[in-house]
Amino acid sequence: MLATLTDVVQSFTHAPLRHVIGGQEVASRDGKVADVFDPSTGNRIASVAMGSEAEVEAAFAAAQAAFPAWAAASPAERAVKLQRLADLMEKHTKDLTQMEALDVGKAIVNAESFDIPFGIASIRYFAETVQHVPIDTPHALPNLEARTHRAAYGVCGFIFPWNFPFDLLMWNIVPALAAGNTVVIKPSSLTPLSTLFVAKLAAEAGFPAGVINVVVGSGSVGAALCNHPALKRMSFTGSTEVGRQIGEWCGRNLVPVKLELGGKGAAVVFEDADIEATAAQLAAAITFNTGQVCCTATRWLFHEKIYDKLVEATIARLKTTKIGPSLDPDTQMGPLTSRVHFDRVMDHLARGKAQGARVLLEGKPHAPKGYEQGYYMSHTVLAGPPDNVCCAQEVFGPSSYVLKFKEEAEAVKLVNSLSYGLANSVWSADLQRANRVAEQLNAGNNWINAHNVFAYGLPYRAINQSGHGGGVNSYETLLDYMRPLTIARPLA
Repeated sequence: MLATLTDVVQSFTHAPLRHVIGGQEVASRDGKVADVFDPSTGNRIASVAMGSEAEVEAAFAAAQAAFPAWAAASPAERAVKLQRLADLMEKHTKDLTQMEALDVGKAIVNAESFDIPFGIASIRYFAETVQHVPIDTPHALPNLEARTHRAAYGVCGFIFPWNFPFDLLMWNIVPALAAGNTVVIKPSSLTPLSTLFVAKLAAEAGFPAGVINVVVGSGSVGAALCNHPALKRMSFTGSTEVGRQIGEWCGRNLVPVKLELGGKGAAVVFEDADIEATAAQLAAAITFNTGQVCCTATRWLFHEKIYDKLVEATIARLKTTKIGPSLDPDTQMGPLTSRVHFDRVMDHLARGKAQGARVLLEGKPHAPKGYEQGYYMSHTVLAGPPDNVCCAQEVFGPSSYVLKFKEEAEAVKLVNSLSYGLANSVWSADLQRANRVAEQLNAGNNWINAHNVFAYGLPYRAINQSGHGGGVNSYETLLDYMRPLTIARPLA
């Protein structure tokens, strides 16, 4: 039985969704709106204002006006606001869970167990951490009274994709706010619900008007944001292709930018790994959020001694995955987030097969009865040469590509043959070997006997074509949003 939408969710999605600028809900000046669709049914669930350069300009004006007072507040005072926001989110956990599942198409059990609680925990972590960051660090130098002073940058910009709108929002804007910056946010117009609801809760929590601003729109809004002369720091999460454009704009604007981009994660499984346990974890990782996870393991490198058994065990697990609508508590894998993305994934898989990939498990449209207009597909497992388009490029859907290896060095070479560098995992009972291999794999994150490992205090970062400019979820993230200033006075 599907979860019944709460009164809050029904009321919120029934009203026209507007930008949040200077503490006010604002319609677009040109009146443009777009529909938001439920991926499970293909039905419209809300309409949202679509902004332009005019709304971006207004948002920056509000953020600039709010910055001096917000930056002047003590870390403890800002932490109080953040904790009140977290309190409100916990009160509205059911509402946020339903919005995230409804908007993205993700299984509600995942939104309930991971997305919402983990996002809220981000607020608690940074609200506590910011109170222990030294604002001034003295330097012991001869004949100089010197220190490094940390200050907020100013107005920070954020552009987020549609796969994890709530968590990506929390991971990125919370440390910026804790450090004393004000923010202008562009969420995906496909999945704006939780972001706009968070802005509403922030006002209830007592955040001053203009500290948090949200402008929904197309790529032109993102361009206006990145090129705005008042922008002091930028963060983008999304595809490598768009990340290059964001990086170019910010480079011309001389604005530091943090890019968290695509990935093609590998799971390297040695012959001494536990076959059943590894199969269960790999199947869970690739079906999580319907494979729409940049850091998930989509390249499976299995040692030749266990290749056949591990392929069989993993496929058996995948075949039992319950595919269904996002609001069904029994659903383990929901639909893809949009019709456009569904078609893109199907096309990518077709190209891989045309290049000669062997089909070990055929993925196909898989709509449950009564949900034929939803964007469902079952999992695909392919095998073949490493230069196949489905092995070399990010598919971003429920798909994995299997490779066989014999020697440790061969596995390392295969993993490092791509230009991505986000996350991999190594599976072995020999922890000395697992750590040795993990140190050699080119990525920002390498995990051992697990995949998709997240914790606050554990840095999550990227290299190469998967991004640069800093990570998320750690003390370092907070420092990224505090501008270092050297102050010195000669004593002699």
